[in-house]
Amino acid sequence: MKKVEIFDPAMCCSTGVCGPSVDPELTRIASAVYSLEQKGLDILRYQLTNEPEKFAGNPVVSKILQEKGPDSLPLVLKDGEVVNIGTYPANEELAEWFNLTPEELTKKPKVRLSLDIKSRK
Repeated sequence: MKKVEIFDPAMCCSTGVCGPSVDPELTRIASAVYSLEQKGLDILRYQLTNEPEKFAGNPVVSKILQEKGPDSLPLVLKDGEVVNIGTYPANEELAEWFNLTPEELTKKPKVRLSLDIKSRK
């Protein structure tokens, strides 16, 4: 089974919906990662702000950061090997890595909401 790790730059959140403007690339990758996680696939995402030990503890990531600095983020590893530096993988790449179709990464989660207004006082 493939393992993909995404090392994000320092930011306040991974979805891109915090702050004054929405970054569509962050929203896209967050949605794709969510879809892959829901399928039980091995994809992990680390934020420099919240998990600096993941960056320092990975010799490949640490070396790239020392050589190229923070502009090398996001950094993506597939099975421990660097596949992207400074960019997120396209949905087509993620789909290929996990033997899926790109459409499977853009499906919106279905959430059923029920309200019981009778029990409200």
